[in-house]
Amino acid sequence: MVPSDNKTADNKIADTGEKIFIGKGDQPAWLTLAVGNRHGLVTGATGTGKTVSLQVMAEGFARAGVPVFAADIKGDLSGISEVGVAKDFLVKRAGDMGLTFQPDQFSTVFWDVFGEQGHPVRATITEMGPLLLARMLDLNDVQEGVLNVAFRVADDNGLALIDMKDLRALLDAIVPDSAKKSADGHDDPLASIRKAAQGFGNVTKATVGTIQRQLLVLENQGGAKFFGEPALALKDFMRTDRDGRGMVNILVADKLMQSPRLYATFLLWMLSELFEELPEVGDPPKPKLVFFFDEAHLLFNDAPKALMDKIEQVVRLIRSKGVGVYFVTQNPVDVPDTVLGQLGNRVQHALRAFTPRDQKAVAAAAQTFRPNPKLNTAQIIMELGKGEALVSFLDANGTPEMVERIMVRPPSARIGPITPEERKAIMDSSPVKGKYDTAIDAESAYEIIQKRLAGNVAPAEGGGGDIGILGHLGAIVGTIFGTNARRGRLSTGQLIARNVTRSVTDKVVGGVVADLGKSVGGSIGGSVGRALVRGALGGLLRR
Repeated sequence: MVPSDNKTADNKIADTGEKIFIGKGDQPAWLTLAVGNRHGLVTGATGTGKTVSLQVMAEGFARAGVPVFAADIKGDLSGISEVGVAKDFLVKRAGDMGLTFQPDQFSTVFWDVFGEQGHPVRATITEMGPLLLARMLDLNDVQEGVLNVAFRVADDNGLALIDMKDLRALLDAIVPDSAKKSADGHDDPLASIRKAAQGFGNVTKATVGTIQRQLLVLENQGGAKFFGEPALALKDFMRTDRDGRGMVNILVADKLMQSPRLYATFLLWMLSELFEELPEVGDPPKPKLVFFFDEAHLLFNDAPKALMDKIEQVVRLIRSKGVGVYFVTQNPVDVPDTVLGQLGNRVQHALRAFTPRDQKAVAAAAQTFRPNPKLNTAQIIMELGKGEALVSFLDANGTPEMVERIMVRPPSARIGPITPEERKAIMDSSPVKGKYDTAIDAESAYEIIQKRLAGNVAPAEGGGGDIGILGHLGAIVGTIFGTNARRGRLSTGQLIARNVTRSVTDKVVGGVVADLGKSVGGSIGGSVGRALVRGALGGLLRR
């Protein structure tokens, strides 16, 4: 039963974490938190109110203690961090719904791949994995195959792929006709890497050259700033503030949208990371995190079938991790049917039908709702005014409710962008201030390959890479305690080795310790390395 006093009901439900009041038509419309992880879809033409609906939902989730992540394409969503202004039309709309407009603001963390208007967001090359990186680089099947070979060689040789120069160095190393002597005149120090690469198939210079050129394109688009360390720890998205409200994480994406493929692949990487890192929780009373994916059509445009299958799998299964994914796009037909069927909570703003193709799109949008005999859904979609929407949410049993026409409630926080001064003040008081702001260039594949070419490091044997005995002992510790480092970066053994080697002389590490490592590497390093398998979308996945 829906309470008659909307204001009291909304405040009570927001406080008890049961429902979110979205708006009102003939009757109030509520989004039940217990099915908030069953995903959703917000659609409508430009200028019809999608961003406001997104903000209302984000405020409701945050008020209920659910952390939120949302991509902000136009900058309008940043206003959620500041107290709303009681403008006349907002007060009137709230009054028409039986509410009293109460200005509010929400704890916000800004993120920016380019590190200009938010904290930098970084991932390692290994975390991204060959499938997503191939998508980002727009590679064909043959080129993607060579990229897979490069990742496999890196795994087998203990070469951490952190930034773009690591991948460039490795690609140069696996080219078959690139043999060279080391600086001290010894035979080709990279022969073992090249031989390993050719063992997985024919790696041609032309194919590697094409990948290198695509890396340059990605670098020119700002990709070099995205790959590196410190890499993003997803637990930093899963925060609540001191009042128990969920933190609102906003990805500043106005500049990122100039590279649509980078934008879409980055958000897909985040989804895959959440899917692989979070534990199974089934259907919790409220989501652990809600993820808003704006301009969602970019994710599916020209995606190969293998990637589409993985996207469908992640969307279908991430629900059991307590994550709700809400796609925001102009038309439901932008989303493939296999994914659309997983999106239970729907908000449809106006669509305009000026051409036969538009009319088909409107009809298709109407068919995605559970019919209401009182409404001509297709006709109403074309008649909706700004701020109006057709909605159908899941009830507590997970059954779609009949479509209803509503006016979306006004947001409590500011509508529209914030000023640079306000943004700076928020970043200065951010809970992650200083954690990601300075890039770290740790020793990885590029540095290891350069050392080999300089004759300072002998090629490793037995799959032990350049880690030596310290890395193998660390791997044993990680295996015993189940504490591999964060997926896709370095193993615990590699991290221990890297930290320890910084505190001892190169002579010791390169001499006695490395020699001991060779004798142990075959039996321990190889087996531990093979115990890690590459994940479907990202880097390494615990078996």
